[in-house]
Amino acid sequence: MKFLDRLTLLLRADAHGVLEQLEEKSLLAKQHLREAELELSRKRARCETLACEASRMEEEAARLYRECDALDEDVALALAGGKEELARFSIRRLLPKRQAAAELHERSQQVSEERTRLQSRLEAQEAEFELLEQRVRALAAAERAGELTPEPSAAADEEVELELLRRQRTAAEVGR
Repeated sequence: MKFLDRLTLLLRADAHGVLEQLEEKSLLAKQHLREAELELSRKRARCETLACEASRMEEEAARLYRECDALDEDVALALAGGKEELARFSIRRLLPKRQAAAELHERSQQVSEERTRLQSRLEAQEAEFELLEQRVRALAAAERAGELTPEPSAAADEEVELELLRRQRTAAEVGR
């Protein structure tokens, strides 16, 4: 069984090594950069959508508040003329509009707060994106110049696998 374990481990390590050689680091980095740029674009579009939505809601709430003012005047006029039934009619129209306007205003505030939070995250991510973009350019330039060295973590993984194989062989020899 030890032989099969060793063979499996060796094949797995070799497969990882082949895959790493096939992957060009600069191409992968450029792909990640494109994905990050697309995500930033989505967030910018979402910010704009939220701004438009908040603005639309505020305009609608302002329109409803104007209608409420007009209905308030109608109620006052009806009461001044002794027409309580007409005042009730105006109040029935007034109350739902006042509630709708308040709800729209509140929702508009929530949307604005969400946009503010998203905008601050977006600004931080845009700064990170600029740093990432610089690193990718440096990586591509180093790769073109042939100065690129293998990643220490990839070499360290292979060294760990080899050391493990050596220790397993030693343990097997001692066990005989």
